Amino acid sequence: MTQMNPNSLNFSGGPGALPESVLQQVQQAIIAVPEVGLSVLGISHRSDWFAAVVAELERNIRSLLGLPDSYHVLLLQGGATQQFSMVPMTLLHGATAPADYLHTGYWSGKVLAEARREGPIRTLWSGQDSGFTRLPDDGELAFAADAPYLHYVSNETVEGLQFQRVLGRDDVPRVCDMSSDFLSKPCEAERFALIYAHAQKNIGPAGVTVVLVRDEVLAHAPDDLPGFLDYRSHVKAHSNFNTPPVFAIYVVLLVTRWLLNEVGGLHNMAARNAAKAELLYGVLDASDGYYRGRARVQDRSSMNVSFNLATPALEQQFLAEATAAGLSGLGGHRSVGGLRASLYNGLTLPAVEVLAGFMDDFRRKHA
Repeated sequence: MTQMNPNSLNFSGGPGALPESVLQQVQQAIIAVPEVGLSVLGISHRSDWFAAVVAELERNIRSLLGLPDSYHVLLLQGGATQQFSMVPMTLLHGATAPADYLHTGYWSGKVLAEARREGPIRTLWSGQDSGFTRLPDDGELAFAADAPYLHYVSNETVEGLQFQRVLGRDDVPRVCDMSSDFLSKPCEAERFALIYAHAQKNIGPAGVTVVLVRDEVLAHAPDDLPGFLDYRSHVKAHSNFNTPPVFAIYVVLLVTRWLLNEVGGLHNMAARNAAKAELLYGVLDASDGYYRGRARVQDRSSMNVSFNLATPALEQQFLAEATAAGLSGLGGHRSVGGLRASLYNGLTLPAVEVLAGFMDDFRRKHA
């Protein structure tokens, strides 16, 4: 098997692998950021340098997505989990009509209880009865015209499901948790009222969450929100309302530079990710059922390939041999078990080729 840097063979569902060139810059920055001469871990969040980091990161995200000026780019804390609450606090509090939520997997299920604390919601569709092995077809979705908003998760990391289309009505605000496929491909961002994505899948380490929020959301937000939970506070403070995670934000900046300057934009990133997914799903499809994909074919995720073997014991054997071969992070989520290979932006095609070769060898030895 081809020998590679262990960081290159990290198939974890998160935190995910970072690009090698970014890791090299981070290594240097921990000792001293070249233009400052201090460790990134000790540079003040009130410094001119950090203000420039935030401004450049905002510009890069706008450039990558073609984001209109009517949106704000925020760099928040609390992960996607905090957004589970901030979204309904902002958009649902005091509403009489229910907001529409889709329950398509583990993470979209986590959102529901938090939303119900703030107001009425309707679970428009749930895949629970089918074990979250597929996403809804258009004919199964009857979107309400009077809903305060529609909320869904674009990519379910646990089950390996990904929407390949924008859902909902154009006259109802769309809110989307894009945590696990943000900046992995082009996105029709202007069709959403609010997008949120924590960093530790495709764009950086844990500690920072990117929120894209349209002006109209802020204009209609309640006036009695706690300051830290009010998007307007963070807009006014330029994502520096309280001490932000300087290190995590700086790494996300490096990743956006990589996407712009080395990858060449999101169309190229999407092509890279599609090639990785096509290769790995090809191994599953050519295995005569030895590797059993969880997701319906048309709903397969290009980010997370979830699959099973015939028995849990064989899956444990797979994980043991994979670890011995230098492949890490291939265990499935604790809620479903099985196996999972995450193919985030920082993971390369050669790394997937190593995994594909391992899977072919494992099948030959154990079939």
